[in-house]
Amino acid sequence: MVCASCLIRPHPFPQKRIGKKGAESLLKLSVDLFHPKIKEEEVVVDTTVQEKNITFPTDAKLTKKVIDTCRKIANKEDISLRQSYIRTAPDLLRQASNRKSPRQKKKAVKATRRIRTIGRAMLRDLLRKMNDKQLKPHVDTLLNATSILFQQKYDKDKIYSLHEPHVECIAKGKAHKRYEFGTKVSIAKTRDSGVILGALALPGNPYDGHTIDVVLKQLKRITGTQPDILIADRGYRGEKDFGKTQLLTPSRPSPDDTEYKKRKQRKRFRKRAGIEATISHLKQDFRLGRCFLKGEIGDQINVTLSSATHNLRKWIRFRLELFFNLVYKTHNNMFCGNFNYYTVTLLSKTVF
Repeated sequence: MVCASCLIRPHPFPQKRIGKKGAESLLKLSVDLFHPKIKEEEVVVDTTVQEKNITFPTDAKLTKKVIDTCRKIANKEDISLRQSYIRTAPDLLRQASNRKSPRQKKKAVKATRRIRTIGRAMLRDLLRKMNDKQLKPHVDTLLNATSILFQQKYDKDKIYSLHEPHVECIAKGKAHKRYEFGTKVSIAKTRDSGVILGALALPGNPYDGHTIDVVLKQLKRITGTQPDILIADRGYRGEKDFGKTQLLTPSRPSPDDTEYKKRKQRKRFRKRAGIEATISHLKQDFRLGRCFLKGEIGDQINVTLSSATHNLRKWIRFRLELFFNLVYKTHNNMFCGNFNYYTVTLLSKTVF
């Protein structure tokens, strides 16, 4: 007999099979579970950083990675290098990690220079001994390795990981974490019901105000319509009108504004702050805090599926609240004769 599990052969690259469009289709299905009226609500948008699963990049760490990669390529292509540095490189990396120590700083700087010299020599030795046929499958890796070995402190478009070269360094500015290494992502949710309608990875660390067009295009693909009001923070200052959509950011009211309009604006911007909690839940509960999927396509799939899962949990909780309220009503009717049961608060929001 043949085991049934033996006949099921998983796809070697499942994230490539589902792709960005497949992940977005799952997000659309999670949105369609809710009442269609949520698509008519005002939308709140904000950006955050989705960190990549890489170590904190230092010159010594990156160079050690290049040395190990060159050695692996040489073994794979049956190339004999002049020297492998298999014991020297780890010792130099250990010495270079003591840069913060006052007594070891000079030795650490010297070790960093030495390991970078070794990396360049090893890369030149490998390139010199490779023919065109051996070089072809490793071109991208060796180009990234060359950039790592020759990039300087204040260069732009630096590479922070050999296996994830698209990673950006984004300044956070907090005391506990000055920088984050990953990709900027945009999250768009409804103002009142809190359902996530859009989730996008934004490679290249663009200015927040320049991401509105792609966000609106995704919202139209998922909901079939473009929101009338888009609420954002001051990081989106700039252009205000995008077709029929008006972008609102916190600002001083004009002298002509009525008290009603001022109260309405204050309520909008207080509701806007709720997206910060949504982003925190995505990072803590739904794996947006660190992306383990490879490449730019992995960034997009991770943020989209995180948002879809958030919507599914919200939908389940709404259904549970409805169920328990119905149970409470039935219990009161049967045993207490009291019809003043709790109403389903979510029904007032036209979620179902």
